[in-house]
Amino acid sequence: MRTLLKNGTVVSLDPAVGDLRRGDVLIEDGRIAAVGAAIQAEAEIVDATGKIVLPGFVDTHRHTWQTAFRGIGADWTFAEYRDAMHGVLRPHYQPEDVYLGNLLGRLEALNSGVTTLLDWFHCSDRPENADAAIDALQESSGRSIFCYCATEPEDVSRVRKRLPADEMTFGLRGPMLTTMDTTAADVALARELGLRVSMHAHGAVCDSIPEMHERNLLDDRTTIVHGNGFTDAQLAILADAGCSVTVSPDVELKMGFGWPETGRLLAAGIRPSLSIDDCPSAGGDMFSAMRTAFAAQRGLDGGLVARDLLEFATLDGARTCGREGRAGSISVGKDADLVLIDAEDLSVFPVNDPVSTVVTSAHPGLVDSVFVGGRAVKRDGRLLGVDLPKLRDRVLESRDRIAAAAGLVLA
Repeated sequence: MRTLLKNGTVVSLDPAVGDLRRGDVLIEDGRIAAVGAAIQAEAEIVDATGKIVLPGFVDTHRHTWQTAFRGIGADWTFAEYRDAMHGVLRPHYQPEDVYLGNLLGRLEALNSGVTTLLDWFHCSDRPENADAAIDALQESSGRSIFCYCATEPEDVSRVRKRLPADEMTFGLRGPMLTTMDTTAADVALARELGLRVSMHAHGAVCDSIPEMHERNLLDDRTTIVHGNGFTDAQLAILADAGCSVTVSPDVELKMGFGWPETGRLLAAGIRPSLSIDDCPSAGGDMFSAMRTAFAAQRGLDGGLVARDLLEFATLDGARTCGREGRAGSISVGKDADLVLIDAEDLSVFPVNDPVSTVVTSAHPGLVDSVFVGGRAVKRDGRLLGVDLPKLRDRVLESRDRIAAAAGLVLA
């Protein structure tokens, strides 16, 4: 099966390819077979004239199960979010509710060009919830990594039998929620199962990093979520260990975590990735995350350029997930996970610098097409093969049932 994207503005993020003001991308058997000007091949032709062709975005941390309560936490602090989502609402979630939240959230991400998503799942009150979350991820057409933060670690072993290692991560409870000995046991289990790990750390929890390093619990399979409040010495430990860090700029700024540590991470030798975190508090697209991270760091020290942000959302996201050989750039041999942005819409036209345009001006409404493994999952601005009216009805029923059980009055 061959598809040829013709005459697009190609932003490859591959130094060997560069950016092409007018270029073609040949897809064969789900992978990128060639990138260049005026490619001639027997293939299905997709006219990309007037489109910017990008590698798919990689979101490295999203609590997708919460999607049905979008927007209710815009004014929350972190403590208010924790109390409301985990103390009030989460106990009323049934597996069907988890399934619907995850499906809606994964489709939303795909619709806005997020082809790879790490679902940081902590609605793990019962094993059936995890199964429902995975079912939803697999029903969508995107590439998903199930990051399982289980209250019962033995269930991680059960789920690992269902998923290959590159589609699963161990979500550590870590020193924020448990003891250091338990954290060490969780890391040991992750390594036994061949899984990468991801752990929330900000504020006082950052003080646990030296002990984790002393106990050999940090390495290049470790992702730290947020990291606001790291000292220079703690950042040096993470860098030396090869850890990655994902920044969720909208949530960090709004919930009182502090300034996103984007610039300090770069200074320490760590290229961060970007993530949404939770949709009750923030928008679910990477355009917003790029803009917020860019504006915040430029306001602090002017140290970033637009291409940095696009790399955080693609190349560095792929590396954070251990998929740098498969995703993050339009490179020959990588998976054909691609996004086409409408460059003729009045909100971006005329496009004088495609990278800056995407980072500063693009939005989900400009995502014309999305390809995953060379297969179109969105064309002409519409997701394919999805009964959205039926899904909307089911999500509203789920949301209303949970809200009623929790005594929550929605506007």
